[in-house]
Amino acid sequence: MKELLTRSIKKVTLELIYEVVDERTSEILQEIKEIKKRQEEDFRYLNDKIDTQGNQLRSEIGQLRSEIGQLRNEIAQLRNEMSQLAQRFDQKFDTLIQLIVSIKQHDK
Repeated sequence: MKELLTRSIKKVTLELIYEVVDERTSEILQEIKEIKKRQEEDFRYLNDKIDTQGNQLRSEIGQLRSEIGQLRNEIAQLRNEMSQLAQRFDQKFDTLIQLIVSIKQHDK
């Protein structure tokens, strides 16, 4: 009788242990699923944020390129104006020299 009682207690104890292990395993698996779900959501969020910031960066780079193009055009215009001013200066200087030469020749 004692042996039967001991076996019965062991069997019940093992069944209880198996139930607890099964419950805990289920809980752990559920927690793992939730962690995976949060991780996927976090990755999606980060990817969206990266895409958004990448698009903003591309837009800003495009604007900067446009501004650089405008500045290059303005620089080219300024160079052209400087060249015209230099030519005018050279012409005026040549005229002044001719006047000086003419005055010196006239004084002789």
